[in-house]
Amino acid sequence: MSIREIPMFIDGQAVPSQSQEWRDVVNPATQEVVARVPFCTAEEVDRAVASAKAAFKEWRKTPLAKRQRIMLKLQALIREHTEELAALITEEHGKTLPDAAGEVGRGLEVVEHACSITSLQLGELAENAAGEVDVYTLNQPLGVGAGITAFNFPIMLPCFMFPLAIASGNTFVLKPSEQDPSSTMRLVELAHEAGVPAGVLSVVHGGPDVANQICDHPDIKALSFIGSTHVGTHIYRRASEAGKRVQSMMGAKNHCVVMPDANRSQAINNLLGSAFGAAGQRCMANSVVVLVGEANQWLDDIVEGARGMKVGPGTQRDADLGPLVSPAAKERVERLIDAGEKEGARLLVDGRGYQEEGYPDGNFVGATVFADVKPEMSIYREEIFGPVLCVVSVDTLDEAIEFINANPNGNGTSIFTNSGWVARRFETDIDVGQVGINVPIPVPVAYFSFTGSRASKLGDLGPNGKQAIAFWTQTKTVTARWFEPENVSSGINSTISLS
Repeated sequence: MSIREIPMFIDGQAVPSQSQEWRDVVNPATQEVVARVPFCTAEEVDRAVASAKAAFKEWRKTPLAKRQRIMLKLQALIREHTEELAALITEEHGKTLPDAAGEVGRGLEVVEHACSITSLQLGELAENAAGEVDVYTLNQPLGVGAGITAFNFPIMLPCFMFPLAIASGNTFVLKPSEQDPSSTMRLVELAHEAGVPAGVLSVVHGGPDVANQICDHPDIKALSFIGSTHVGTHIYRRASEAGKRVQSMMGAKNHCVVMPDANRSQAINNLLGSAFGAAGQRCMANSVVVLVGEANQWLDDIVEGARGMKVGPGTQRDADLGPLVSPAAKERVERLIDAGEKEGARLLVDGRGYQEEGYPDGNFVGATVFADVKPEMSIYREEIFGPVLCVVSVDTLDEAIEFINANPNGNGTSIFTNSGWVARRFETDIDVGQVGINVPIPVPVAYFSFTGSRASKLGDLGPNGKQAIAFWTQTKTVTARWFEPENVSSGINSTISLS
């Protein structure tokens, strides 16, 4: 049976790559090769950028209302094709179908926000800033933008980038993850079906060489990256040195604080879902729970809940977590579990060596729980990106805040409590970009910006919300004065017409 080859998308159509380097796209539950993706040549990347640069000349002048109508059509198409997109995610990433459908929904929120571009891109006006002098601003597109996305959200992460970028009048070149590109490609096809003109949105594929070429390319003006800290730091520095505007959302070690006055069942159910959903392959997963005071007595409930988490292929709708994305990811997670044991953490639930009946080659790791975790341990220092929950015990809220703020990352954190005073104290003193109060995964709705602090973010502006509009546009300030013509009496004004 022939294996489907993933094309590029250039000049408004799918284009086969002439590359000699290809990578298998593998179903992580079965190890079946479902497609092959090219690592595009330098000439192919240049072609995509040139197409975007040429399209920008007309697209930047396209009326806001027309761009808005395209976004409205795109959101309708995404709704219509949610199940199809979710199935593609599950086949190549492994997350469960309900989780995949939820990802499509989060991406859809950004497209819906982009439908408000007619008001989002408005400038400001000061009439008579001086005598008969008006000052006003224009928020204009930058030119060609680009995005590089990680594997864990092949629909949501592209939606964090190109809808607002192109709605603002930019053109865009996207490099999705080579591990699960099919759902991204289908999303781009839907965008063109919605009316995105040829050249406005292109897709290239590849690894580090393609990413570096995007960073260096002189015709790309802004770059958005979402992925790991190591890669994100490299991309931010390289693209910044090449004169680009860059936003880089990177690694995390998210903490969930549980106070003794919290709703016990709600807190435990929520933190288990946050830690183990998507097999822990979320940058916003709460992978560390900090039990405060008497809440330490709830450890047995956490262990019992973890043991009850059902593992299975993503197509099994009652599964709580599916396989990890690759054998390498599984090996890394199990290696870190080994290290946790050796370094003295107490292993309460062990997900290593999990075998799912009928899927002997799946990349499965079961829910895993460690207690007595210390800051110097590998399982705490590294972002495991797997279904591993670290439990830390402290006596007071002050200790919990100090512990979290000492971590180099600042992506997300949550607290479960019934005290408004405690919640307000936590949100004020915690040095983390996104805070949840009785919410396990504090990703904000799309009309608020996705933030982050410290080692979790480089660049002043994040995706989504007002920050994204500021990122994808540049402000032009105009100071204008108009004089009355000297020869009004000659009747020259009579020739002026607005028709």
